[in-house]
Amino acid sequence: MMKRIAWVAPIVLLLVVTSVVLAQSGFGVGWTAQYYNNADLSGTAAFTETLPSGINFNWGTGSPNVLVQPDNFSARFTSVQLFTQGTYEFVISSDDGVRVYIDNVLVHDRFVGRVLTTDRFQQALTAGSHSITVEYVEYVDQAAIQFQWFQISTLPTSGTPTPFGQLPATAGPTSTATRIPPTPLPAIPAGALTGTVVRAQVLLVRGAPYLGAPVIGRVLRGQTYAVVGRDEDARWFLLQLSGMQGWVWGHYLFVNGNEFNAPVASPFVVQGNPAALTGVVGQTNAVLRLRAAPNTVSEQTGRIPWGDLLPIIARASTGGWYKVVFRGTEGWVASEFVNIIEGDVNTVPAQ
Repeated sequence: MMKRIAWVAPIVLLLVVTSVVLAQSGFGVGWTAQYYNNADLSGTAAFTETLPSGINFNWGTGSPNVLVQPDNFSARFTSVQLFTQGTYEFVISSDDGVRVYIDNVLVHDRFVGRVLTTDRFQQALTAGSHSITVEYVEYVDQAAIQFQWFQISTLPTSGTPTPFGQLPATAGPTSTATRIPPTPLPAIPAGALTGTVVRAQVLLVRGAPYLGAPVIGRVLRGQTYAVVGRDEDARWFLLQLSGMQGWVWGHYLFVNGNEFNAPVASPFVVQGNPAALTGVVGQTNAVLRLRAAPNTVSEQTGRIPWGDLLPIIARASTGGWYKVVFRGTEGWVASEFVNIIEGDVNTVPAQ
């Protein structure tokens, strides 16, 4: 119990200092929690409980219940909460990943392996009841999650209400005689397949087609770009930006044709394709330690998130290990936790 209080107290103190807390704040009431013995919320829940006082846990290296395994488990927390009309700041601390739905709309997605991290986002809500779903994943080592919100402004009660998912308009800077022109959008070839941002005000562009990939740019609601590639399932799309290409999640796009007509592109197409040495790419199915040599006692040189894409440049002659490139660092990972998604691993040279 003391460990849990020690973890929560600094966060609560920070929130009191940095947040403008108005009428509504707290952890909510009447939550239902379902826990799964896998990392993707699939199958039947291993354990279910009610949480009368909200989501605020630090399980350490343990789990919520003896029926739930301590690593590679996931949880879904659901509730219906009553809000007054206004703009709210939601604050989530988690180790590892978390995503949030409000009224069945995905509003926050950090469902990746990571150390304890605090995220914040703001949401405008109308008066009344709103359903909230928080999904959580724990891979290895420490497990913790805290979720709460604070009302930071009150929307006007007259006039046209602000649409869900958008913040109220605010006054901009005083105009000047010289207007700085916006960065021009790239030209789109005639007849090209295009994607328009429709479900986000600002959409992150990533260096590879997964949520943990580095952010290399941002595109705005209403902007249209040529689609020059996709992943095999047409869930991620490669866009032609000004002077570069980048990946965005297709959920936030309107594609003006059959998205499967876009060619399947290598995940490394925007990174100089470090897999070009062998043409073999793997994807992690767990959070992995990158090691200096192909054994479990060698020095750890990195921590690779679940779902990361790795060029495989060699394999251990004794089996069981792949040599990969992780963010510019070469190292070894256990092969049982890597799925081959491109190329033939049997053609990779043995060391």
